[in-house]
Amino acid sequence: MEENGATRSSMEETTVLESQQLHNTSSRLNKYSLACAILASTNSILLGYDIGVMSGAVLYIKDNLKISSIEEEILVGSLNVCSLIGSFASGKTSDWIGRRYTIVLSAITFLIGALLMGLAPSFPILMAGRVIAGIGVGYSLMIAPVYSAEVSPARTRGFLTSLPEVFINVGILLGYIFNYAFSSLPPHINWRLMLGLAALPAVAIALGVMRMPESPRWLVMKGRIGEAKRVLIKTSESEEEAKQRLDEITKAVSDWDGKGVWKEILRPSKPLRRILIAAVGINFFMQASGNDAVVYYTPEVFKSAGIRSRKGLVGVTVIMGIAKTSFVLVSAIFLDHYGRRPLLLLGTSGMAFSLAGLGLGSTFLEHSHKKPLWAISLCVLAVCADVSFFSIGLGPITWVYSSEIFPLRLRAQGAALAVSVNRLVSGVVSMTFLTISKKITFGGMFFVLSGIMVTATIFFYFFLVETKGKSLEEIGSLFEDNEDQNKHKVREMRETSET
Repeated sequence: MEENGATRSSMEETTVLESQQLHNTSSRLNKYSLACAILASTNSILLGYDIGVMSGAVLYIKDNLKISSIEEEILVGSLNVCSLIGSFASGKTSDWIGRRYTIVLSAITFLIGALLMGLAPSFPILMAGRVIAGIGVGYSLMIAPVYSAEVSPARTRGFLTSLPEVFINVGILLGYIFNYAFSSLPPHINWRLMLGLAALPAVAIALGVMRMPESPRWLVMKGRIGEAKRVLIKTSESEEEAKQRLDEITKAVSDWDGKGVWKEILRPSKPLRRILIAAVGINFFMQASGNDAVVYYTPEVFKSAGIRSRKGLVGVTVIMGIAKTSFVLVSAIFLDHYGRRPLLLLGTSGMAFSLAGLGLGSTFLEHSHKKPLWAISLCVLAVCADVSFFSIGLGPITWVYSSEIFPLRLRAQGAALAVSVNRLVSGVVSMTFLTISKKITFGGMFFVLSGIMVTATIFFYFFLVETKGKSLEEIGSLFEDNEDQNKHKVREMRETSET
């Protein structure tokens, strides 16, 4: 009896050790899928760089081209509005020519826009370059997370799909740094260098992306099963895992009943309606938070707070960029451990408090002639906290969530629709931020944004499900109610028995 007990105990210990080894193996990050996600995500540097560099460049464009505040808002916000064209077209384009070539198209479009902006002799030419760059940005915002999600194993998808947001923040920081570096040059030269410099990484990105493989899910949709299998073997820990992923993808494609994609989206079933509400909602609140506007107009906000030096204004934005980039890395690292919902709820509630603090500091400074140091410091800290909480929650998780919750057949167009809402709201906020702030003051504007973040926190608590650790093919069932799930199980049992 004792011998049997010892044997059983030894077997249990062996089983525990084997399960721990399996867990350690499965938690490893696949280097090939990491390289693919990094290459796809580098395109996002271009958007980030434009956001960061324009916040400083517009100070010198106003002096050099003598543009009004309304023209400044149109210049800043037009990139976001025009990116609607790219994001809306990206779904059809990526289903037609593939995810990889869509990323190349995005980089080339941005390259043309950056060259036009850098060489612009007048405001209309500058606007033309901005419009073209915006179309490229729209393509990039949809396709980079979708490609990263489709090439990633389920256990590390959160980290890999959040990389586009990491690179956006790296781009913003680079934009701030080049603003500071070129700020001492003459006003008719510095802003041209700031904007035109984005052409160089666009060329490098287009060439680099050509070396990465196509999305295995797109390949299966096109019937190229052999190519898809080769990519899945490289992005999986074993051939068994690759085969399992291929079987799931093939089943998801074969389940499509042939209905038109847009017809299905515009007349959705109950589960798809829940997916659309979640995807559109998270993209709406990402931009309704005012984060893009806060980044674009930080110099204006701090100027009203009492910081007068141009170099000082640009220097403060560098500090903000460092905080923003640091915290998006923290989110990316822990996203697959803690899940989407906890970090998202932490981020939006933190933004609500930060924006309320910024509103208090701004309101005090607007009614004070002395501009005390403590109030200025409060505003600087509140802005840094706001962008940091954004980088923990809404920033990376919006792209992750939008790219993973749609079924394969609807993923490109569904994500494109969600990103189009994102771009529309971003454009509206960016193009009205200064005008509304002049009517209700910066302090009043920040209190409004704080209220929006409270609403966002409530929305996410009730409407977003957790997707951590689920394969892309499993996520759809999370949005089904009990009746739908029962039907799904019955269908699976019937298929199994027939097999």
